[in-house]
Amino acid sequence: MSKRLRKPVKKEQDLTAKILKVLSQNANKVFNYKQIGAKLELDDTQSRNQIIKDLKILKAQNKIDETEPGKYVVVAASKDYYEGKVDMTGRKTAYFVCPDFTEDVFIPTNNLNHALDGDTVKVYVYNRRSGKRAEGEVIEVLERKKTDFVGVIDIQKNFAFVSTANPKMYTDIFIPKNKLNEAQNGDVVLVHIEDWPARADSPFGSVIKVLGRPGEHNTEIHAILAEYGLPAEFPLEVELYAQKIDTSIQESEIANRRDMRDTLTFTIDPKDAKDFDDALSFKILENGNYEIGVHIADVSYYLEEGTILDDEAYQRATSVYLVDRVVPMLPEVLSNFACSLRPNEEKYTFSAVFEINEKSQVINEWFGRTVIYSDQRFSYEEAQQIIETKDGAIREDISITGKSYQVSDDIVAATLKLDQLAKILRRKRMAEGAISFDKVEVKFNLNAKYEPVGVFFKISKDANHLIEEFMLLANRKVAEYIGKQKKTFVYRIHDEPNEDKLLAMQTLIAKFGHKIDLSNKEDISKSLNGLLSDVVGTKEQNLIDTLVIRSMSKAKYSTDNIGHYGLAFDYYSHFTSPIRRYPDVMVHRLLQHYLDGGKSVDEDLYETKCLHSSSMEGLATNAERDSIKYMQVRYMQDHKDQEFLGVISGVTEWGIFVEIIENKCEGMVRIREIKDDYYTFDEKQYALVGATTHNLLQLGDEIYVKVKNADLVKKQLDFNFIRKNESKLY
Repeated sequence: MSKRLRKPVKKEQDLTAKILKVLSQNANKVFNYKQIGAKLELDDTQSRNQIIKDLKILKAQNKIDETEPGKYVVVAASKDYYEGKVDMTGRKTAYFVCPDFTEDVFIPTNNLNHALDGDTVKVYVYNRRSGKRAEGEVIEVLERKKTDFVGVIDIQKNFAFVSTANPKMYTDIFIPKNKLNEAQNGDVVLVHIEDWPARADSPFGSVIKVLGRPGEHNTEIHAILAEYGLPAEFPLEVELYAQKIDTSIQESEIANRRDMRDTLTFTIDPKDAKDFDDALSFKILENGNYEIGVHIADVSYYLEEGTILDDEAYQRATSVYLVDRVVPMLPEVLSNFACSLRPNEEKYTFSAVFEINEKSQVINEWFGRTVIYSDQRFSYEEAQQIIETKDGAIREDISITGKSYQVSDDIVAATLKLDQLAKILRRKRMAEGAISFDKVEVKFNLNAKYEPVGVFFKISKDANHLIEEFMLLANRKVAEYIGKQKKTFVYRIHDEPNEDKLLAMQTLIAKFGHKIDLSNKEDISKSLNGLLSDVVGTKEQNLIDTLVIRSMSKAKYSTDNIGHYGLAFDYYSHFTSPIRRYPDVMVHRLLQHYLDGGKSVDEDLYETKCLHSSSMEGLATNAERDSIKYMQVRYMQDHKDQEFLGVISGVTEWGIFVEIIENKCEGMVRIREIKDDYYTFDEKQYALVGATTHNLLQLGDEIYVKVKNADLVKKQLDFNFIRKNESKLY
């Protein structure tokens, strides 16, 4: 009988783990079988007999001692018990991740004992010193990583189950009939796990929100946010608080700031941007040098510490950029209006102002609060046109206003000089070991119903690099200014790449005819830059760009400054985007505190805030990635009859992953679906090998595929294999 048609079975499973848990939680106490039974609420004869048997087994395994006949205690100070985290594999097995082990410990399905992916657990480790693969058994779940899950509800007569699309969530969730919260059969719901009784197959939960019907656009987007615990809207009290903030520009406040309203100032942002948190100002000095101001929205002026608005911004920590919307860190009255550096408006800003010579050397620097007036707003495309044509005539087809217009000679001259100086800064960075990450971004053209009608790729050009270089300069100089004072600060750090990951990548890229020099640390960044340059425009560019990024350590926020490997900076922070990143707000507050002569702040407090910000950034990144996958699947639903040329981007024992060259959508061809032969996985060659024909399907091969299945809920594409592309030119 299907599990869906019955209540969870109340049977005693994995009793040894529960006995060990009782004894380990009371390590200094002696228990007999009756006392253990009482702790486990098992008082029937069958259960007590099983406890007696399991106690003998545990004693034989040297996990417990029998201090006197019938009385047992856990092995004192056992070195076989460890605390760490569970990493599920998607096959109902897991690995135990713990700093005490150089390799992860395998946990079989029957040893999970109700632990879920990411949980902090106490584990008993077997085969630690026997030379065999170490295995573990979860003794106790110490802390759940998450208790809220998104899934589809299946309602039966007296109860319901919720199944998630997450391959690492190996169990469904049992919902009593009185906790459905008006959910209808087949709805996508958010559920909360309330309890997992010792003798239940499934955890017990309740529906806390109905998200909608599967496959509907808003349902799937809200499901992505809910899956990562990200809010879809602001609480009413936060919105009301924000609406009451006085956002007018006051002469009394201007008097406290450096007035730069008369200095030529403009913004360059994506053409669809709604908030503008950075602007550049430009002035030629009498000595021939240039005064360049990097002006950042002064969010901290409006965002007072300790308010409900600040608490909400801190909890969110970042804006979330999904394919069809932005979930902002700040309410719209601030993010799109008061703090946004919109053209032809006076704004409060926090600025880094530099005197720079023709060689892009910083002669002087100044940090402080300012007031500016933005003379012009550009899209990247418009600024790029000025750089390429050396002319201020903006063509109608890329104008924000929808009309052609003429930019002043002063702005054209400023843009061209800034571009020139930015190119020098960029060359210096690359020479000092910075890595050039210009990964192609997949974007979608959406119609009024948010349906994807086309795919295009966002590629960084000179205008993007212009803004990037001056933002990097401001971030670096602010961090350097505080860092050299040895005061607590919020840094953006990036460790050196993992050597094992680089070696694994070396093997993979060799399949495409590429290699990197790993002989010494000094040459690695130079070699990686050479690789990234070599693959530009090739079919494998997206795959290799992704492999390089995955080989890198993750950048994060910390008060412990170890520098930024990817940028080749000894000091680096985030100062330039406080509308969308809370760490930048913290940086602004700390910078002003130290400019005012304040003492170094509590490092532990700010390290906690850094950890939270890094964690929330990770969740936002995952949500953004899932929204792209969702839109790719939705796009491919409308192209099921079309043949696509793709490149094999991964090979596993289950099949091959294929990335379509023209739109970067990735899906799987399952090994059983390849009909021209019987294929097996050859791990050494990263290939599937035909048993009869000896045909190879290996990493980097081009093949033709068709869409077999596009699952919006799982955000998963399955392809049919058509044929190998034999017309490739080598």
